[in-house]
Parts: sequence; structure tokens; C-alpha cells
Amino acid sequence: MKHFLAFVVITFFCSNNVGAQTYKNTNDQQNGKTFGQLMTWVLDGEKGPKKVEIETSTEWQELIPDQTNYAVWIGHATYLINNGDVTILTDPIFSKRASPIGFAGPKRMIPPAMTLDDLPKIDVVVVSHNHYDHFDIWSLKKLYKLNLETIFLVPAGDRLKLIKAGIKNVYEMQWWDAFNFSNTTFHFTPVQHWSKRGLFDRNKSLWGGWFIKSNDLALYHAGDTGYSSDFKTTYERLGAPDYSFIPIGAYDPRWFMKDSHVNPEEAVQIALDLQTPYSFGMHWGTFTLTDEPVLEPPARLKAALQEQNLAPDFFISPKPGQILQLTK
Repeated sequence: MKHFLAFVVITFFCSNNVGAQTYKNTNDQQNGKTFGQLMTWVLDGEKGPKKVEIETSTEWQELIPDQTNYAVWIGHATYLINNGDVTILTDPIFSKRASPIGFAGPKRMIPPAMTLDDLPKIDVVVVSHNHYDHFDIWSLKKLYKLNLETIFLVPAGDRLKLIKAGIKNVYEMQWWDAFNFSNTTFHFTPVQHWSKRGLFDRNKSLWGGWFIKSNDLALYHAGDTGYSSDFKTTYERLGAPDYSFIPIGAYDPRWFMKDSHVNPEEAVQIALDLQTPYSFGMHWGTFTLTDEPVLEPPARLKAALQEQNLAPDFFISPKPGQILQLTK
């Protein structure tokens, strides 16, 4: 059976709504696929990629109390970030599966590089959209219990889900909204994707990236996205981030995934569009969501840099658990 047959069928039936749909991408498209297209992919005869455990690091254990200006890739789109002002966690998922049910759906190939108990005090959690591999209610509830003062920033349409789970300090954002905390401003920016989570809710909440700017540092987290002109617009409106976190995996087959997930070559183009000098990969090696081999994304990323005569450190794919210094 293909790698997540049960998951895609269950979530499609749970989320295929009728009637008016609220949000669209900036290209006026909703990135919808029919059930027939879905089943064509699921039943195409491919077994899916062989599961492989990628190399991880325990370097995060060298973090000292009050250390600043660093990032650690915990897995998938989850980054622990300190920008010198606040400590941030992006798209936190610490669950064993990215799924609405506990016994089926994509299962982690590697554990989180850091556990919830390993984390420092989190000031702000940002969520890019409500797909289960980015919006994990179990993890969000745990984070709230660890620090009742944590701020949760979510896309428009998703606040009530957290409130119903007992989480407070939740603020929802439209594209280009800004939220100030301490000396840091969080801007919610457009990307090309879509949303769905439960019955009748397809595209009834928003999706986006996060441009996070303090007095000394500008950071960008792309969430989950296909390639579009949104990144050039983000640069034009907000400037160039010093560091960017960009997905490089979950892209095959292209006929099905291209509108929603960039491949490594497109990820490099995003970095160029943003005019960001340094980027870090994510969204690969944690769950098998699509058809490309598990270890392919960083290899294609390296080849793309060579092809465009870009320096190796222009865009790297770090190990989960590795400490990344964020300094100008």
C-alpha cells in the first residue's frame, strides 16, 4: 500500500467541503484537486519512497541558559529560533504522526531533535497553516501548559480551534498584518498554498509565511508553499531577510504537488527573490508525504547551488539538532 493511502483518503473525505470557499492565493487560484486526481496519484502503482532515518545532531545540548541569536531545526517545519530579543517556535509538531487520527497517517521517521521538555521558555509560537503536519493541536496544548504566557500567532480562521483546546493568548492574522511583541514585529505574508482540516472547511482559514523583524535581525519562515511571485512582493514590501527558512521537500509527483510544494530548485529561486544572503532547508526527512526519495532534497539543493554558481553556504540543509548561528 502506498505510504499514506489511509491518511489522504480519510482527510480528503473529512475536508472536502461544498459551497463558497473563503480564501484564495494571490494568483486567484485555490489549489484544489479533485478526488479523481487524488486517487490517480495514490493508486499509480508506486509504493512510495523507502523510509530512511536522516542524520541528526545532539549539538543543541551545548546551548547555554540565556543564549541568543541561534536556530535549531527540530524537524519538518519546526524551528526553535532566538533572534536576540525573543524565543520563537515555528509550526511545532512533536507528535508521532501528522494525522487527525492516532493510528494512521504519516509516521515520523526520526524523533524530534529536541523534546518539549528540552525547550527553553517559548515567547511566541507561529503557525503557517492548519494542515496536520504544521498545526498539531497536541503539541500546541503542551506548549501552552509549559508556559501560560506564550503568544500563539495563527492564520485568520484558526483561532477558535486553539481556544476550544483551552489555549489562550491566541491572535489570528490576515496577510500583511503585523503583531508587535517586545522589540520584534511579526508580519504574516502571502505564500501559495491552501488549507483544510475538518469537515466542510477547505480554504476557510488562511495560510502564509512569517517575516520576523527585530531591531538587529530580519528572519523569514516560508511555511509550506508552491513557487509564486509572492516572495518578490515580500521583498518589495519588507526588505531582505538576513536568514530564511525555506521548504525543500514533499514535491513529487510534480503534476500533483507543484502548485503547493516547491522543489529544491524552486526553493533556491525563493531565496534569490527574497535577496536573503543565507537560507536553511526544512520540510523533508521527518515524514514521508510524497514520492521523491527521502535523501533526494538536500542532494538536489546542492546541485542547484552549483548550477547557479552560488556559494555552498547561500542555502544549506542543516541536521536536526544542529545549532545555527544567526548574526549579521
